[in-house]
Amino acid sequence: MTVYMDHAATTSTHPEVIRAMQPYFHDKFANPSGIYSIAKENRQKIEKCRQMIADTLHAKKNEIYFTAGGSEGDNWALKEIADTYSKKGRHIITTKLEHHGILHTCEYLERHGFEVTYLDVDIYGRVNPVQVERAIRKDTILISVMFANNEIGTIQPIGEIGAIARRHNVLFHTDAVQAYGQIPIDVACLQVDLLTASGHKFRGPKGTGFLYVRDGVKLQSLIHGGAQEQGLRAGTENVPGIVGLATAAYIADAAMEQRMKYEIQIREYMIGELLTTIPYSQLNGHPEQRLPNNINISFQFVDGGALLVMLDTLGICASGGSACTSASKEPSHVLKAIGLSDELARGTIRLTIGEETTKKDADYVIACIREIVGGLREQSPFYEDYRSRFHAVD
Repeated sequence: MTVYMDHAATTSTHPEVIRAMQPYFHDKFANPSGIYSIAKENRQKIEKCRQMIADTLHAKKNEIYFTAGGSEGDNWALKEIADTYSKKGRHIITTKLEHHGILHTCEYLERHGFEVTYLDVDIYGRVNPVQVERAIRKDTILISVMFANNEIGTIQPIGEIGAIARRHNVLFHTDAVQAYGQIPIDVACLQVDLLTASGHKFRGPKGTGFLYVRDGVKLQSLIHGGAQEQGLRAGTENVPGIVGLATAAYIADAAMEQRMKYEIQIREYMIGELLTTIPYSQLNGHPEQRLPNNINISFQFVDGGALLVMLDTLGICASGGSACTSASKEPSHVLKAIGLSDELARGTIRLTIGEETTKKDADYVIACIREIVGGLREQSPFYEDYRSRFHAVD
């Protein structure tokens, strides 16, 4: 039996997406830059896909640029906005719990003469819009705040930040890799200038994504060469990938309301059962303003790594946080940013459910976690010492 509960890391490709992609690997394989009919058909298909994705964001077709995923989109947005607007200023604002696609890009920019302000977040992982506004200076050119956190699921006050950025004439980018396809996003209402998304997070193919750039925002190429993507991203277009990306986006958007309702129901059931039946446990992230599928819980007196390994032996796929940093032995920077101790951070696991997750799956995972946590605590000298001191006080 395998129960997959790591949808924040990646998702299975939707069967309809696979079917939509298949003709473009063989029968419709032409390079879209060609002048013959089958090439033109592929070019037209790409533009149709661009419109499909724009519709999900309430954006314009020419504001969508196809990429190879979230990391490229983040790098493109930050590096090229920084370069393009450097004469206006060299100051950027972000938060301490961003994905490393943002944080490492900011470090790169700092080495190249830019100044970055890293804002604190509260215990739920939310940044205060007031602090964002206070951090703005005359030389601030960009604010980058993720839409929803990949580890703890907290959704940021994007609309408030967008309004602040627009009022101060500062560009606003959001890394929406975890949010796009999961919750509704209207870039016009939210006053977002740039947005990053990645296909494999919403049942599209890996190696696909897009960058939304509001019409009027100046952007330079990150990849130089040919004239693809309105002259801003060189390289022969990944036609099968683009078709799969757009198809997945359409499916996710069409089923969003029903899927959100279902995932929230399973999420709340699991959180309630885990917190009430396992003592010395706590939920991380905002209790309400969080992604529908995200469960992040810390278990005191438990090694999270050992818990994950033992869950794997029982067929349960879970994680300790971001898949991009799973090999790191250091406590998650996200959990540190919300104030968790090293001990508690190391006892944390992330469960992210999907539309295929059943209540039977949930019950199995809950029972396994309860049993494993109990067994690990029985072997922990820290837990035994705590219990003896606690009972001594009683």
